[in-house]
Amino acid sequence: FRDGVVGVADERGVDTNEVLMDAFATRVCLDPEQFEVIVCPNLAGDVLSDLAAGLVGGLGLLPSANIGDDNALFEPVHGTAPDIAGQGTANPMATILSAAMLLNHLGYSEEADQVETAVETVLAEGPRTADLGGDASTEAATAAIIDQL
Repeated sequence: FRDGVVGVADERGVDTNEVLMDAFATRVCLDPEQFEVIVCPNLAGDVLSDLAAGLVGGLGLLPSANIGDDNALFEPVHGTAPDIAGQGTANPMATILSAAMLLNHLGYSEEADQVETAVETVLAEGPRTADLGGDASTEAATAAIIDQL
C-alpha cells in the first residue's frame, strides 16, 4: 500500500495489481468475487472491511484475521462493540466465524466447515439478531448455532 494504493494478490499470493483505494472500493462493490486476497495497512483495511460489511448484511457477520509470520489474531471486524456490551443484543456470528477461521488456520478444516455451515443454516432459518431484522438475543442466536453443530 502506497499513497492510497491497495495491492491485490492473485491465488498464488503474488502481487499482480495495485489499485487506488477509491477505485478499489467501487470494484469490490460491483464484483467482490474477483478478489481472493487484499493486502493493505490497518486504516485502509478498516475502511474496506466496513464497506464489505454492507455487501453481506452488516458488521455482525464479518470475521477477520491478522496473520503474521509467528502469530495470528482472529476477531470479529467490529471488535468488542463497546456501545452494546452487556445488553445481549450483539450478533455473535462474526465472533463464531472468526473462531472458524482460527480452526482452519490451525489445520482443522473439517471442523471449520462444520461451524461455517451451522452459521449459514441459522442465517437462512433464523433466529436473527436485531442487526439482521430480527429480535433474537445474542444468547438465542448462539444457542441456535450450537444446536446446528
